Parts: sequence; C-alpha cells; structure tokens
Amino acid sequence: MRTSLHTSVSAKHPHDDAPDTSAAFRRLAAIPDGPERQRLRQEVVAAWLPMARRLAARFRNRGESLEDLQQVAALGLVKAVDRYDPSRGAFESFAVPTVVGEVKRHFRDHLWALHVPRRTQDLRNRVRTARQELATTIPGRAPTVPEIAESAGLSEEDARVGLEALETFTALSLDAEVPGADDGYSLGDTLGEADPAIDVLVDREAVKPGLRKLPEREQDILYMRFFRDMTQSSIAETLGISQMHVSRLISRCCDQLRTEVMRDAA
Repeated sequence: MRTSLHTSVSAKHPHDDAPDTSAAFRRLAAIPDGPERQRLRQEVVAAWLPMARRLAARFRNRGESLEDLQQVAALGLVKAVDRYDPSRGAFESFAVPTVVGEVKRHFRDHLWALHVPRRTQDLRNRVRTARQELATTIPGRAPTVPEIAESAGLSEEDARVGLEALETFTALSLDAEVPGADDGYSLGDTLGEADPAIDVLVDREAVKPGLRKLPEREQDILYMRFFRDMTQSSIAETLGISQMHVSRLISRCCDQLRTEVMRDAA
C-alpha cells in the first residue's frame, strides 16, 4: 500500500506533485472506520501534503507567515480527504479549490483589523484585481471609478465600496498623528468624551410632566430655589410666607416628583 501512495507523475493529473491515490481512496470508501482506515487516511494526507504546501505558498507576503499558511492549507487538505467522493472525478479537482478556499477564508476571518461583511471583502478583491489590470492598460494615471466598475463588472456604487475597503484592511492606532498635523495632534485627541450634562438633561426631561402638575406657587418656589439659586429665606420673603413653610413645600414637591419618576421608570 505504501508503494501505491508514492508520488508518481501521470498524464491525467494536471499538477506535477499530484500522487496517484485513486486506489487508496477506493479502499477508504469501502472499509469501515477503525485503526486501519485511520492509518490509510493519514498516508493519503501525507501523500498530498506537498501540493497543499505549494498552494499555500501562493499567498505568501500578504501579512501572514508561510508556516501558518501551510498549517491552514493542511487543514483544508484533511477536509478535502474526508469529504471526497471517488465517484465524482479526480481528487485534485476537488482538493485544490477546497485548500485554496480554506486559505482565503483564513485571510477573511483572521487578518482584518475589524469585522467586515463578506460581501464587502469580495468587492474589495474584485476592485483590487480590476485596478491592477487597468494599471497596465492606462499607464500614467489612476483608473477612474467608472472604469474600475466596468472592468470588475460592478455598479459604480459597489466599486466605491470596494475602493473604500481597500483602505480598511488594517486599523490605525489612536496614537497615530492626524494627517497634516505638525503639533503631535493624534487621532485619539479627536474623540469626544462623555458629557455629564447629558445626565442632567435626562433628569430634567423626566421631571417635566410632574412639574406641570404642581400648583403654580409650588412651581414658582422650585424655580426660584433651583434655577435662580435663591435661599429659602429669600423665597419666603418674596412670597410672604414663613421659611419653614417654604422648606416643607420644597421637600414635599421633591418627594412627589421623585416618586412619579421612579414609578414611570419601573
């Protein structure tokens, strides 16, 4: 069996490193799961591993180490071996797209700094290819959006989405200097902070319905105390009542408003 799994170039294989494992795959499909089948499966994977590594090498210099790419390709090869049906043609016609797809999926899922929808990633790839092809036919200037869209078979809107995605593969650090700034002004400096006045605004809106229900004198007392910052004695003198009465009215109104707001929140 080991002899049959040695690499042998055949005219029916389009890949120079494609071994002849047709007999092994027929045996895999015929024997039940067990130690013998697992050994044969491992031998088949080992026989096709050089091709998987060669396919992984196509994606070198794209921000991922070759060793990691080869591991991903090996995983794709194992999936191909497990899913292959010998009655559906040569193994390499099934294995190559499976391995390449696994590597591309690795780039899509792990190398983007932010999660980007798959459709946007596909648009990015089509736009990148179209722009590279146009660069050889219209030297001296950058291709326009309509030209890229026509070359890629996309609408101009989708072409613009793809062009924007070309610039989003990696993320800038918040410590990076803003373009054109000469004083060290960073992207982080452009971010806003939580405004404490927002909480005050929310509280004011929450008590408005209850304030409108209060008698006019109680509304005036609360306005003078909390908006004009008048003392209780000043309010009492203005209204011609005792300071003690003003204190009781303020406490009662605040308790009433607090109860209504909490009830509405519940």
